Amino acid sequence: MRNISEDDLLARDSARVEELLMALGRRASLRDPIASTCEKLDISPAQIHALMWLGLDGALPMGELARRLSSTEKTVTGLVDRLERQALAKRTRDARDRRVVHVALTRRGANVHKKIQTQMKARLNLFLAMLDRAERQSFVRILERLVERLSPHTPVDSHTKETP
Repeated sequence: MRNISEDDLLARDSARVEELLMALGRRASLRDPIASTCEKLDISPAQIHALMWLGLDGALPMGELARRLSSTEKTVTGLVDRLERQALAKRTRDARDRRVVHVALTRRGANVHKKIQTQMKARLNLFLAMLDRAERQSFVRILERLVERLSPHTPVDSHTKETP
């Protein structure tokens, strides 16, 4: 009988998590809030992500917004152009360094952000309601552990050690 290594188990678990996430992603009920918002407002998913970052963290330099969207500044320039045409965002130059351009939500953009957040929270509540209290608590603990281990101050090899 072959001894299964930790790497084999990790690979198997990784494949199963990918499979499960893909199955969840195929469920229209989980995508509907964002998809319907995109359709209603005639905005792309990338624009929604930009609205979410700007709504959560306030005005951001174009380069930082590009980094958060995992995109290039050139691509984000076009995205922000479209958000400005729809009066959802505006650009301003940095007072100290005129080369730096910040992007911020307009009042309309902030309202759209609130609407998206409300829809996402309602859908998340429905999603979590499928779990009992103990399952929800376990799920939250796992997410907290992942966030903690991915934080910049956590040593790179800390993922190999079990935290009590």
